[in-house]
Amino acid sequence: MNKTPDRREFLRRIGLGGISLSLAPTVALAAGEEHTLSSVSAAGRRYNGTYTGEQLNRVSFPMGGMGAGMICLDGTGSFSHLSIRNRPDVFNEPGIFAALHVKGIKGGARVVEGPSPLWKHFGRPDSGNGSGGNVFGLPRFRNVSFESRFPFATVQLSDDQVPVTATVTGWSPFIPNQEDDSSLPFAGVEYSFTNKSAVEASCVFSVNTRNFMRADGAKGYVQAAERGFVLGCESLPDKPTTAGAFAVVTDQQDTVVDHCWFRGGWFDPLTIAWEKIRDGRVEAVPPVADSAPGASLYVPFRLASGSTRTIRISFCWYVPETDLRFGEDAAPDRPCNPEAGCCNTTAELGVYPLKTYTGKSYKPWYASRFEQVEGVTRYIREHYARLRQASTVFSDAFYASTLPAEVTEAVAANLTILKSPTVMRQYDGRLWAFEGCGDTWGCCHGSCTHVWNYAQAIPHLFPFLERTLRHTEFCENQQADGHQVFRAALPIRVQKHDFHSAADGQLGGIMKLYRDWRISGDANWLKKMYPMAKVSMDYCIRTWDPGNKGIVEEPHHNTYDIEFWGPDGMCTSFYLGALMAMVRMGTHLKKDVKRYQQLLDAGRKYLETELFNGEYFIQQIKTEGLQAKSPLDPSYKTFGGAYSTEAQALLEREGPKYQYGTGCLSDGILGSWMARVCGLDEVAAPAKVASHLVAVHRYNLKSDLSEHANPQRPSFALGSEGGLLLCTWPRGGALSLPFVYSDEVWTALSTRSPRIL
Repeated sequence: MNKTPDRREFLRRIGLGGISLSLAPTVALAAGEEHTLSSVSAAGRRYNGTYTGEQLNRVSFPMGGMGAGMICLDGTGSFSHLSIRNRPDVFNEPGIFAALHVKGIKGGARVVEGPSPLWKHFGRPDSGNGSGGNVFGLPRFRNVSFESRFPFATVQLSDDQVPVTATVTGWSPFIPNQEDDSSLPFAGVEYSFTNKSAVEASCVFSVNTRNFMRADGAKGYVQAAERGFVLGCESLPDKPTTAGAFAVVTDQQDTVVDHCWFRGGWFDPLTIAWEKIRDGRVEAVPPVADSAPGASLYVPFRLASGSTRTIRISFCWYVPETDLRFGEDAAPDRPCNPEAGCCNTTAELGVYPLKTYTGKSYKPWYASRFEQVEGVTRYIREHYARLRQASTVFSDAFYASTLPAEVTEAVAANLTILKSPTVMRQYDGRLWAFEGCGDTWGCCHGSCTHVWNYAQAIPHLFPFLERTLRHTEFCENQQADGHQVFRAALPIRVQKHDFHSAADGQLGGIMKLYRDWRISGDANWLKKMYPMAKVSMDYCIRTWDPGNKGIVEEPHHNTYDIEFWGPDGMCTSFYLGALMAMVRMGTHLKKDVKRYQQLLDAGRKYLETELFNGEYFIQQIKTEGLQAKSPLDPSYKTFGGAYSTEAQALLEREGPKYQYGTGCLSDGILGSWMARVCGLDEVAAPAKVASHLVAVHRYNLKSDLSEHANPQRPSFALGSEGGLLLCTWPRGGALSLPFVYSDEVWTALSTRSPRIL
């Protein structure tokens, strides 16, 4: 039995750097190879370097707190993707824009942005009629560049016709182990102006916006705020979700506010607002009783030659009510308690310090902290400097890493997901997430276990939040028999169990429980969680390995949204990792783990001999000799639908649909990576793991996809683009209908595989 590593060694192994290079010992890289900031991408841009020209077209940098909503700073300095109503709104251009007027200069008024990309003019929904109401047609700076140092982004702007240059810095708090300060409905934007001329410049800076908070016919308003204004919308009697507020405030004492743009038809409000900017007029307009179309704040200032002035803007929002609810409620008599290996709430288990939220619809965490938007703005005003400094400490430490530049850029890009509406944090503080964002909807709900398995930043940077996911998996989502649903309900609660468990998701959860225990060092927490983990593990054995062979053999649902029939390297490697975790945890708690160790030993032998073809790990497609009924059985549930006459012929000839058989699967030994990042050992011989990874690189990585046929979801990568395919069949045996995503390129897979190498 392997000796459990001490906690210091464990933390060294799985530190943030280890997230990216966790399996580095398994493959020999070129000796002396250096990676520096000068590493250049295929597009000719340095990794972690500056974006210019066409590279800026699709740059949007998320800002906001975890689970609090998002506003993006684009590569050109504009604001987009406003998603503060507790759901994605990818094409939402709010119409907020900063402007600068330099007096005495012909054409001295500019929107503080670079040229807007062409796709915004013609590629957005309903853009074929001129994009009325947007600010694309206003004069702006001609030269622009963008650089990211998460959680900060910087836009540089200049124009030969304007003697003042601008630097725009956008950010939002990201402070490890301070999940509350990192979950605020806030984004900071700092505008710095430098006078490049030999004479003093007289300037007026402004932030201008229509009232984008008005929704569904409800009454909008613009209210006063200290050194700024609040855009708002009232609730409707039958629709409280319309209520919301968005504050725009500065740190400048001499701020002047126009609370009500010109009221009129057609394009009157924006037209008059721009005329004021163009002429450098600073006019205070008080709030009005009727709905104001928009508002502006002005900061007049003078710049000596060579001097710089920085103006700080805070965006704060508050939208407390939603109609979000996912999942079908379970029967009220669900027989669960901690002694049975499951529980109805975390309160029953005694592992969470806050009262369980029992509302009918999702309510964001920040609504438990603040009663209205004024509370948010007050907190930001009082703590801005501290929040910024702490976020800077993280950023500086992260980018000082010795990791290759291409790795830090990939990790930073993925960290921005935590700022997006992909992530939710409900009223009681527990984490919940979609798989990703659709245009106006969360794509695939429920903190899906076979997706969020692979998110390794949260457990290391915000371990308290990560443990709330374990609580959901092993408490509300687990039945007394150990069956787990792989999609959590929202609000988080007990729900109906009417589909397969996900093998990779449920087994991965056991490994993550081990990891989270070692990160926290909380033996009491492990003692409370272990009984549920044991029930889960025993369910997995009983369901997928009834023959006690140490392999996942029975039909098993997985991350490809189908079931594999017969043992495969991917899910069996997860199984072995989970068994190893149970051995480690059980040994610490002085439990009998002989059965788990025996299965681990048997499974490792089978994986290395029967599922390894001498070059890479494969699947043995199997329908005979299983406890499972035929795929044709009417009671068998699958996302693939019933078997047609043609599909039945394929079943007889090749076996069930959606397998991979002799294919070289990029995820084919993924459980070994999962084990390593969780602080466990390899689940197979390192040389064989290395051989599989080299095969993935040799066969699945394509520099050009022009000749590759992908009838599935091609727009992830196609044509002359390159990418890592999910699966190929270099030794023959390609199936007529392999698993449904086999021909695709997945960004996460493309970055994870080289990190393993």
